[in-house]
Amino acid sequence: MGMGTSNFVIRWINFLTMLLAIAVAIFGVWMSTHHDGCRKSLTLPVLGLGGFIFLVSMIGFLGALKKNAILLWIYLILLCMILVAILVFTVLAFIITNNGSGHNVSGLRYKEYQLKDYSSWFLKQLNNTDNWKRLKSCLVKSEDCNNIAKQYKTLKQYKMAKLTPIEAGCCRPPSECGYPVVNASYYDLSFHPVSSNEDCKLYKNSRVVKCYNCDSCK
Repeated sequence: MGMGTSNFVIRWINFLTMLLAIAVAIFGVWMSTHHDGCRKSLTLPVLGLGGFIFLVSMIGFLGALKKNAILLWIYLILLCMILVAILVFTVLAFIITNNGSGHNVSGLRYKEYQLKDYSSWFLKQLNNTDNWKRLKSCLVKSEDCNNIAKQYKTLKQYKMAKLTPIEAGCCRPPSECGYPVVNASYYDLSFHPVSSNEDCKLYKNSRVVKCYNCDSCK
């Protein structure tokens, strides 16, 4: 592949990524127009991501267009930094969540998760009252738990369901509690829990409480 062809490919790749960056920025602006605090909190990160992608793409595009070696070197260095950052993030994510792959429960088609399986740093972040309060408010507004009752209208359907980790951890008490299931959104809490797990006491049938304060949800 000749130098001219390489520059042509770089120009077009970066032109397309500039369009992608503009779309990301527009999405960030759109999120800022919502009154929902969960979406608005993502505005700056999304705008920052869009701006960074646009900057890198612009440098690569101009470097290829003007055949400017300095700009192309800056572009390559930035690409290397991005690749290293992705690698570091992937490794850290693996280390933090390595042991949190979930536990199989007899009779269930989904796994249950325990907070103690995760790294101490992750536990510290989640047990921070302010951090969890923000996350919990977003979970409540997501309506995931309320949608379970609409999706599984019979008890048989609910027991055969393959719930997501959020549905399994935040919308129902842990299986070890032993609460009888009445329907997809209601458990008989008059039954004395067979487990000493604190989550059994924290769970309530109220749509705004559920198991949002439980370790299984975190």
